[in-house]
Amino acid sequence: MAKLVALYKKPANAAAFDAYYYRTHITIAKTVPGLRRYEVSARPITTLQGESPYHLVAILSFDSMEAIQQALASPQGQATAADLANFAQAGVELLVFESKEV
Repeated sequence: MAKLVALYKKPANAAAFDAYYYRTHITIAKTVPGLRRYEVSARPITTLQGESPYHLVAILSFDSMEAIQQALASPQGQATAADLANFAQAGVELLVFESKEV
């Protein structure tokens, strides 16, 4: 299993971010080939020390790192990446990694 984790920083307008993310971005992202699972955080996001700089965390699961690379290179993956500019002006960090159950 491999994961793509998107860490969305706190936007200036959280309501507008949420409206766009849930109505539009998820719909686009769910078309990416090879996507096995799509999870998002329930707010608020905190650290053990308190407040976090993140508004939302999305965890996308794929079969392998190769599947993630193929997904991102696909037209649907390119459309999903291009859509970030429409709502994630505060910034987003994308992490990818293989995972294993222990």
